[in-house]
Amino acid sequence: MTPIALDTLRAAFAGRLLTAPDEMAPFLTDWRGKWHGAAIAVAQPDSAADVAAVMAWCHERQVPVVPQGGNTGLSGGATPDDSGRALVLSLARLNKVRRIDTQNNTMEVEAGVTLQQVQDAAAEAGRLFPLSLAAEGTCTIGGNLATNAGGVQVLRYGNARELCLGLEVATADGELWNGLRGLRKDNTGYDLRDLFIGSEGTLGVITAATLKLFPQPAAKVVAFVAVPSPDAALSLLALAQSKLAASLTAFELISDVCIGLVLKHMPGSRQPLGEASPWYVLLEVSDAHDEAHAQAAIEGLLEAALEEGHATDAAVSTSLAQFEALWALRENISESQGAEGKTIKHDIALPISRIPEFLASTDAAIAAQFSGVRLVVFGHLGDGNLHYNLSPAEDRLGPVHAPAFVALEGPLNRLVHDAVAARGGSISAEHGLGVLRRDEAARYKSPVERRMMQAVKLALDPLGLMNPGKLLA
Repeated sequence: MTPIALDTLRAAFAGRLLTAPDEMAPFLTDWRGKWHGAAIAVAQPDSAADVAAVMAWCHERQVPVVPQGGNTGLSGGATPDDSGRALVLSLARLNKVRRIDTQNNTMEVEAGVTLQQVQDAAAEAGRLFPLSLAAEGTCTIGGNLATNAGGVQVLRYGNARELCLGLEVATADGELWNGLRGLRKDNTGYDLRDLFIGSEGTLGVITAATLKLFPQPAAKVVAFVAVPSPDAALSLLALAQSKLAASLTAFELISDVCIGLVLKHMPGSRQPLGEASPWYVLLEVSDAHDEAHAQAAIEGLLEAALEEGHATDAAVSTSLAQFEALWALRENISESQGAEGKTIKHDIALPISRIPEFLASTDAAIAAQFSGVRLVVFGHLGDGNLHYNLSPAEDRLGPVHAPAFVALEGPLNRLVHDAVAARGGSISAEHGLGVLRRDEAARYKSPVERRMMQAVKLALDPLGLMNPGKLLA
């Protein structure tokens, strides 16, 4: 790309155009440092119209485009390849909350607004935006929608897809589609919104969204519960759903290995129960009445669970500090596992009823076929999403053992994902395919499904310029 051509790009839109290597560097590497790429430049437009202008410029010159939000993804979906042909399109400067309609319970925001800012703006208006992720301070709503992000409250409120009513999108050829309807019902043809949500920037660029808002709960209480097995956790989930109904907002399964890592690596962490258990559940109740009502509801549930043998012990938060400390045990697992050394991660989804069987069978298969690995298992049991991760065994920590552990990634991925597919599951629950799972996903999708996806891609991006090499093999 010649300097003259970049000058024409610079003149095509309002915003920043980064071309210096040191300025571009943060946009060319993913959050985990696993993927590195190159680009002709990084464009940061100031508005949706400017995004469309950049897209038109790229379409005319057949320049590939890699859309990027907060760059917090875990699958390499926002990193350019190493060819240096692509333009990175950063949405960071599209950072306005355009409007909030408290009567319609909707909020219109631009794609570069961080998830934390969306949550805060909703709270200031007396409303709740329930999507919650560990990276919420830096991830952006455009990226959340492009990957159909999940998080800890999917059980009650659904994925990002369920929290979005409308989109504004810059198309591959530089047009701007305004689909920012704040409607719960709109039966007027194909749902274009749903094509772009979860498409990982391979069909167009999300520039703004109309989001659902909810009433703020009057109180939230969390319980940390010891359970003897995943089967018992599943029984506890069924009991909680029958007794708490929609007030049950989160239900997380955590192995004792996970808690051990958090206690080891997170200063100030402590085990809230007197004795260790092989498994734990962290469950949250959001109450529309008051804290006393929430406490009574969760204590009633736990009494029944203890009587029926689904739980062996429990701790319930009685203050904000305790609430945050109990949630920290769950939220700090990934960081603690990273501090332990190399990791092999699987973000999988299964029918909830098949999770105990999957765990028993797959754990046994790994133990029989591989040595020197530790299972680090946690996740959103309430919606069937497990983070089925592996770390080196405690006697295999350190750089001298790292290459042997990394060499197990391919065979372990095949074993785990074959087990998931055999049970009607998905190899990517909430992180997206990106480049990490792109080729594997092609192995598990039927030829009919692959052809339909390719047809959609060809229709909306006939030149193949949108985030090339991602999602589709």
